[in-house]
Amino acid sequence: MAVEFVGIDPDTDRDHCPTVWADVEAQEILFQGWKPTPETQADCEGSSPANGPVPDSEAIVRVPARMISMIREACDAVERAQLR
Repeated sequence: MAVEFVGIDPDTDRDHCPTVWADVEAQEILFQGWKPTPETQADCEGSSPANGPVPDSEAIVRVPARMISMIREACDAVERAQLR
């Protein structure tokens, strides 16, 4: 796996650190973020067209809007890899 670190929340305390990586081989973006509250999890599941709750192999994570530029950078890295 060729995971490239893209960025970390600029307001991090280094203990709770939303982070973004790009896996250009798998053409995926990876996020570390905060877990939603049970209420938010239920809202997400209730508004999704998917059947049933989020499975154990998946997760909903919260990433702050201040990380949008990092997310774009990760998207660009994965997209560039597709064009090679």
